[in-house]
Amino acid sequence: MTPNIKIKLPGLHYRIEIPEMLQAVLLIAVGLAAVPVLQEQLGMTYEVALTAVAIAEVLGLLHVFFSDPVVPGWIASALPLVLVYLSGYDSGIDTIHAMIALQLILSLLFLVLGSSGLAHRLMKIIPASIKAGILLGAAFAAVNRVFKEGSYFDAYPYAIGIGTLVTFFLLFSAHFKVLKEYSPFFVRISKYGMLPGLLAAMIVGPLVGEFAFPTIEFGWIPFDFKTLFSDYSVFSIGFPSISHFVQALPMALAVYIIAFGEIITAEAVLKEASEARPEDHIVYNSNISNVVAGIRNLVLALFVPFVPLAGPLWAAVSVAIGERFKGGKNGMQSIFSGMGTFKLSTAFFVLLLPVASLCRPVLPIALAITLLVQGVACSYIAIDQVSKDKTAAGIAGVTGAIVFTSEVGYGILVGLILCIILEANPFNLKKKR
Repeated sequence: MTPNIKIKLPGLHYRIEIPEMLQAVLLIAVGLAAVPVLQEQLGMTYEVALTAVAIAEVLGLLHVFFSDPVVPGWIASALPLVLVYLSGYDSGIDTIHAMIALQLILSLLFLVLGSSGLAHRLMKIIPASIKAGILLGAAFAAVNRVFKEGSYFDAYPYAIGIGTLVTFFLLFSAHFKVLKEYSPFFVRISKYGMLPGLLAAMIVGPLVGEFAFPTIEFGWIPFDFKTLFSDYSVFSIGFPSISHFVQALPMALAVYIIAFGEIITAEAVLKEASEARPEDHIVYNSNISNVVAGIRNLVLALFVPFVPLAGPLWAAVSVAIGERFKGGKNGMQSIFSGMGTFKLSTAFFVLLLPVASLCRPVLPIALAITLLVQGVACSYIAIDQVSKDKTAAGIAGVTGAIVFTSEVGYGILVGLILCIILEANPFNLKKKR
């Protein structure tokens, strides 16, 4: 069934919210963490990578524009697997084509499953042990990416260590949850997600000599559309080969499974927010999320291959905005005013050179902390899915290990075989009456 899409415009359909605008100024540092990824994996210059990030941020505006009440982001939990996938190709044009093939297939999955309404049915068919195994493989890859020899932790041990500890305490600590019950101050801090950890890293790094204090520059970021188009667009370098598409298919399916988990999270967050304000009922259509994410990935694949990929939800920010929405109409006019303001602001602030120059020294650290956060998140989500089934947990462990050490396709294949042999009803088939 084709989703019913309505248009939302700032100022006309929702007001600008100052708190979300201020959050966006600070949290754009997380979005800019994609810059070192694009430099390392696709060989982009700093200027080209900045241009790519700016385009990706602007495309994120499409969600609220088409009445999808979320703050979109990367498919961050899939990033470690994508990095492992790209490492199997020769640097240069081969890696770029591999990335384009992956993003094109992923965009097709989003578009077809979203416009047809089949996404939920597909996710019910895939066994929980396979989903958990893919997430465990992503968790292993994320932690390995940070701590393997010669990687980020070797270069910035103090900044990453302190930044990660602060971030983990604010996001995952049971002690911090207790503190939030006693003080509104800690509640406000929690709404900034990873930001306090990044600020701690920005202070510690220069003090211990791991990187220099930033040099603030003024103006607009140095765009390089010409190089981006000539060296990375399919209209200049050609489409990937059939073999690239064949090899990318299992990875695209794995990434979609992870992305669909974000859609489920969005449904839960918005349902809770809507129940708190029944007079302002939130209508969330996961098919619209699928279609818009598909459009974003399609545009990026054709013009700006984007390693972190375009995902349907930035969970930490969406949760924070949802919490403020619960406070009533005086605090936030509508869910669209919060989500729309934040994304509109990030799309603007990413263009400002003072922001980019301030964040530039800390971008590798921001990426490392992001990967470690995803490692923890993927682990507990995976374990939760199979916690009540020893057989499924065992299959998930084996699948995750193969996904990390070999290839996603082999991991899924082995996992499916084990599901068929070991599990009583792996595909949730209905029993005959």
